[in-house]
Amino acid sequence: MDDSILTQMDGQDKCVLPSTREKCCDRIIRLQSDIAAIRDQLAATDMDRQAKGETMDANWFHRAKTAIRFKREELAHLQEHLRTLPDGPRERKQRLQECILAIVRSDYDNDEWQEVLDKAHDIMRMDSGAV
Repeated sequence: MDDSILTQMDGQDKCVLPSTREKCCDRIIRLQSDIAAIRDQLAATDMDRQAKGETMDANWFHRAKTAIRFKREELAHLQEHLRTLPDGPRERKQRLQECILAIVRSDYDNDEWQEVLDKAHDIMRMDSGAV
């Protein structure tokens, strides 16, 4: 049985929360990957156990389930922390564009707005090289 993921939890009391959205998202992705890997290990070990007709190592199973629980708790803390972090440049730019569109949209009727959208799509196609 692979204990490599399980031993990463040793000595960790509380997680240090990242200071940026990017670092927080990276850590969330890593935790989700770790949780999936542990679950895969549990499933593979259980299939192997069933095939051999053996019993599962209770201590290892408990450690694996505990590691998943701790990682899910850290994941929840990170997701909550992510909500409190200020938006990054990409999110601010996206919100600015949405605000501009909301203001400008009111100046056009449906047909005029459709023309604006068609022109924007034409520009996007030319920029991407698709003709």
